[in-house]
Amino acid sequence: MADSATTLNLASIIEHHARLTPDKEAIIWNEMRFSYGQLNELSNRVANALVEMNIGHGDKVALSCPNLPFFPIVYYAIMKVGAAVVPLNVLFKPREIAYHLTDSDAKAVFAFEGTNELFLAQTVKEGFDRVETCENFVVMTNDPLASSPIDGAKTLTEITADKSESFETFPTAPSDTCAILYTSGTTGQPKGAELTHLNLMTNVTTSYALHLPVLDFTDGIQKTCLITLPLFHTTGQTVQMNVNLYAGNRVVLLARFEPQATLEAMEKERVNFWVGVPTMYWALLRYAEENNFDTSRVAKHIKVVTSGGAPMPVEVMKDFEKKFGVSVQEGYGLSETSPLATFNQFEKPSKPGTVGQPIFGVEVKCFDENDEEVKPGERGEVVIRGSNVMKGYYKRPEATAEAFRNGWFHSGDIGIFDDEGYLSIVDRKKDMILRGGYNIYPRELEEVMMTHEAVSLVAVVGVPDDRLGEEVKAFVVLKQGAELTKEDFTDWCKQQFASNKYPRYIEFRDELPIGGTGKILKRALREMVNGQ
Repeated sequence: MADSATTLNLASIIEHHARLTPDKEAIIWNEMRFSYGQLNELSNRVANALVEMNIGHGDKVALSCPNLPFFPIVYYAIMKVGAAVVPLNVLFKPREIAYHLTDSDAKAVFAFEGTNELFLAQTVKEGFDRVETCENFVVMTNDPLASSPIDGAKTLTEITADKSESFETFPTAPSDTCAILYTSGTTGQPKGAELTHLNLMTNVTTSYALHLPVLDFTDGIQKTCLITLPLFHTTGQTVQMNVNLYAGNRVVLLARFEPQATLEAMEKERVNFWVGVPTMYWALLRYAEENNFDTSRVAKHIKVVTSGGAPMPVEVMKDFEKKFGVSVQEGYGLSETSPLATFNQFEKPSKPGTVGQPIFGVEVKCFDENDEEVKPGERGEVVIRGSNVMKGYYKRPEATAEAFRNGWFHSGDIGIFDDEGYLSIVDRKKDMILRGGYNIYPRELEEVMMTHEAVSLVAVVGVPDDRLGEEVKAFVVLKQGAELTKEDFTDWCKQQFASNKYPRYIEFRDELPIGGTGKILKRALREMVNGQ
């Protein structure tokens, strides 16, 4: 147990407001309203259920849930018992779920059962059944009276029915693991970034200082944030959910991003703060134009909007500011950095096309291949150090050592600092595909595609896409005498990968370009695509 003088637990952000202002609204979903007092009490009941499962300090618990009140309720409960939360992408297929449960050593998994095919607990259960070390499966459903639709599983209602609404939070140390967020390199399977309570808390407080002081808190009106980014993603968790609950604000959840629903929620709930990826901004502008939506109905409330995940086209940024009366602030970060590392901060003029300057408590530089700092205007790998940087990749000491060469976390991204200290990201991790703000790593897809009985060789690259930035394309060489159609291979891939990962384009070839070292020349493939 940690020394009481050095304890820190991220769950304290809801406990604080539950003590001071328990009746203030915390979470809003459709017509459902949860106060800070209710949120904390529900989370306490889940924490008591976790203790009954023999889950506590140092354990890992997976959470598969879209943007619904269940997410924060279970998320903070896991932290209250001293365990670490492992959020799962709701698009994962059984193979991917089994990998993450196994790699994280999860002792339990909470999965949402909904009416939409994207949110079926049965898919998670199929992955769970492949893992011998994960002992507990809990179904979350919007119908509190429903029994579990899955044999042998219990519902959240069942396990919390007789549990107390009080709980004494475990006194975790600042260096204890709070969450494991899975990221992926280009050289293998996804890796779990271990983020501590200190990592996340400092990024929460710094993000709060960057985003929210622009809002007028002196008028006595509670401020409102709308979350359309998935909560399983680091930005949705930290920059939106955790920051706004830390601030005592109202958090409005949408299970998925849709332009009409987003604009309607912004107007109805008088939303002041929103974070999106560039494709979301583009979609809002397009919907407003095509449907003659009066953007002033949103503009009179919205005060802070930020973007990340991909470079924001300057024209989209200008159009959004013109239509909605608010400038878009861009930032940069990674799962490994909790996530925020740089931001176009309000104290200085923002520079469109840049991701701003390092945030408080964080150092950012650009290094050459010898880990020497490059001059302003020169390209280099973005390296980071500070209280926001993870303590390492879970169970991967070699990958951790490689990432933390010479005391700096090496992002793999290529950037340029200008003379005023603003950073621009000019290239991305080698071969990585950025589709609609989500990272897709070709190596993972290729290794699975190679297991198809008809496939001899495959290379996956990103191809330009006007709406999503990039789409996934697979160049496939079939085994001699094998027959396979694009339609059949696409259907097979849909069974193997989350819906945002499977290739939308497939090209069969007799051979792939190979370099002198025997490696596939992906640059040549991308050049062929771009030259078409």
